Order: sequence, then C-alpha cells, then structure tokens
Amino acid sequence: MTTKIHLAADGNCRPLAFHLTPGQAGDAPGFEPVMAAVRVPRATGRPRTRPAMVLADKAYSSRAIRHHLRRRGIRAVIPVPADQAAHRRRRGSHGGRPPAFDREIYKQRNTVERCINRIKHWRGLATRYDKTATIYLAGLHIAGIFIWSAR
Repeated sequence: MTTKIHLAADGNCRPLAFHLTPGQAGDAPGFEPVMAAVRVPRATGRPRTRPAMVLADKAYSSRAIRHHLRRRGIRAVIPVPADQAAHRRRRGSHGGRPPAFDREIYKQRNTVERCINRIKHWRGLATRYDKTATIYLAGLHIAGIFIWSAR
C-alpha cells in the first residue's frame, strides 16, 4: 500500500510537521491534521501553533480549507484552479468575490519542494524500503531531526 506525505515546512526548508494518508486519498483531507501538528519555534517561549501564513498549491484550494484558515486567523496564499475560477465567472454576481492571492509571496512556496528534496537525500525514504507507514513516519521524523540539527 502506498502512502502520501503531507508536509509543512518553514522558510528555511526545515520540516515542521508530517502527516501520512493512503496514496489514493486526495490532498485536501490531509491538510487539517498537518496544520494541527504544526509548531512554529520561537527564540524564547513555547512554539506557536498558528503560523502567520500558509502557502499551498492548487490542490488545497477549497472553501473548507480557506474557511479553516480564516477561522484561525491565518493568511492563505493559495492559487485558484482554472475550473474553480471558471465556475465562479459562470455564476456571475452570485459567484462571489475571488479569494485574494499574492503572486510575490507565492514564489516562496518552493521552500516546501526544497524540504522534500532534502528529505529524499535519505535513500531509504526516497525509495521507500519500509513496509509499514509507522516505520516510514519514524524515518521521516529522524530525517527531520537531522535536518534541524544541521544548521
């Protein structure tokens, strides 16, 4: 059985939280569990559980995710897929206002891709030698510890 990794990373390409879902599952169901596991470290004091903003790809563009982020006071920088934008335009004035999107800030989303690349430097994680999801998740956590301690 394959699994899909949902990952939250900071601006320095370091992993903040992992969540595994079955490989055939979509991206959106794994969003809230990974956000619940996020702990943003501070210089002093306990870590924050609410980041200032979330940069995500088009797979995470849904009303439920945007509502979740708005309710928690987190700024969402998520592009709208073409089919959602077309549906909104077809509905006319009933389609509502399109969500705000900042292209300049979205350019920083590559930090997540670079974090995944750093994790895949571990051959066992890249080729998926582990048979169970719990062992694979443990390997992800160990890789994350080494990534955090390397700086």
